[in-house]
Amino acid sequence: MTLYAIGDIHGQLDMLRAAHARIAADRAKHDAPDAPIVHLGDLTDRGPDSRGVLDYLIAGMARGAPWIVLKGNHDRMFQGYLDDPAYHDSGLRSGLSWLDPRLGGDATLASYGVDVDSGRDLAEIQRDACTAVPAAHREFLAGLPLTHRTDDLFLVHAGIRPGVPLDRQVEDDLVWIRQDFLPDTRDHGPLIVHGHTAVEQPEHAGNRVDLDTGAGYGRALTAAVFEGRSCFIVTDEGRVPLLP
Repeated sequence: MTLYAIGDIHGQLDMLRAAHARIAADRAKHDAPDAPIVHLGDLTDRGPDSRGVLDYLIAGMARGAPWIVLKGNHDRMFQGYLDDPAYHDSGLRSGLSWLDPRLGGDATLASYGVDVDSGRDLAEIQRDACTAVPAAHREFLAGLPLTHRTDDLFLVHAGIRPGVPLDRQVEDDLVWIRQDFLPDTRDHGPLIVHGHTAVEQPEHAGNRVDLDTGAGYGRALTAAVFEGRSCFIVTDEGRVPLLP
């Protein structure tokens, strides 16, 4: 089975369009017009056009494009902020706000035209955000699945809790885990395909593949294609094997 995956987008609409263009060329070359594209979450924050990214994904899926979009921790934080001005994600340390520039919520709200000046009342900013963000975007975020599974692959934003059956994983791990997952070398069954942890180049660790190459920090947005468990990076020049 052919399946494409795209790493963390983080509001980088131009990069997302370019990744889809590379995939379109690969589909045509390898006669895979209906192969699904799985987006690994973190659609929003840090980059300049989170609103545009959501518009693009929603419109494509409404046209019937075979796209699957997973929920990342940043998407969950955005959703939680809109639902409750006092929301604090369980994965964040105490005192760190989603609006902190390090997390990029301020850039997301700015893409909707919300004034996020640090001198403004926080309650006013949240009220403006609830007015500015379309209901369709909120519904889209609320409905994002956490995982996608094939016979060979388990696709997720952050990773899994090693030793826990895949059908018993909890959301906090699926969108936040790092420390207990990344160094674990055991066989998880299917190959785990994830983002969340930014690396300089896509990384194949044998039991997992990390496709977050730091688009949120202005680096590349990676698109990959899987044929069974075999992974190839989709570049402008064609497929490049990604090996353990």
